[in-house]
Formats: sequence, C-alpha cells, structure tokens
Amino acid sequence: MSIFALQSLAGGFLDEDLEHFNKRFDDWCIHFESYEDAMIILKTLENTEAIDIVEITPLSYPQYYFTNLQGTIYATREVEDKIVCVVEPFMGANFKIAVCDLKTKKVRLSKTSYKNIPNVESAFANFGDNLN
Repeated sequence: MSIFALQSLAGGFLDEDLEHFNKRFDDWCIHFESYEDAMIILKTLENTEAIDIVEITPLSYPQYYFTNLQGTIYATREVEDKIVCVVEPFMGANFKIAVCDLKTKKVRLSKTSYKNIPNVESAFANFGDNLN
C-alpha cells in the first residue's frame, strides 16, 4: 500500500497544477501508482535536480492515510496491522500515542498524556502488548 509523489528538496509536494509545492501531502498533490509513472512526469518539469520522487506509505506519512489523525507526528512504527504514532494533537498540547488501524482506518488516541519527549519515547518504545 504505497504511492509515489514528487517532492521539492526545499520541502513540499508538487500540486496538481505541476507548478506549486504544498507543505503537506494531501488530495491536491499529484501522486502516482508507480515510480516509473512519477519519473515520466518528472522528466517533463524544469529544474528536475531540485525534485525527488518519494514513496508515501502509512508508515512514512500516516496523516494522508488516516484523515482523522490530527496534529504533529514525531515518530511512527508498525506493530502488527497498526501504525503507532507519537502525536502532539495541537501546538503546546501534551503528547499522545495514536493507534491507527490499517484495516478499518480508525484512529484511537491513548488516554494517557505525556508532558515531554523522554516520557512519551519510553512509552512508545514499549507499546504493542495491549493494542486491542
């Protein structure tokens, strides 16, 4: 389950107009089913040395696959058939652990809040035994 997109080395994903780069990868960004298809379009653009082809997966960019996942993602990992993320739901909020189900596309935030990165990293590293 992956798609390919064109990303500027300065950041951002190529928009459907093939001229602008969006900071976030969303439905307005152009994407391709294969690397080869992305390469065909890349070759038609100017300044190709400043653009990379990147693979977008639930693990690398969970917010695209899980639209209910809001906030800033700091870390992700895959456990069984779920993507587990460290998320700051909004700027200045305590950190949470989000569990995103690949089959149902549902997102569940942990009830526990973490005030700092070392605390949430410890919980994140040991997360997995009680996913269900």
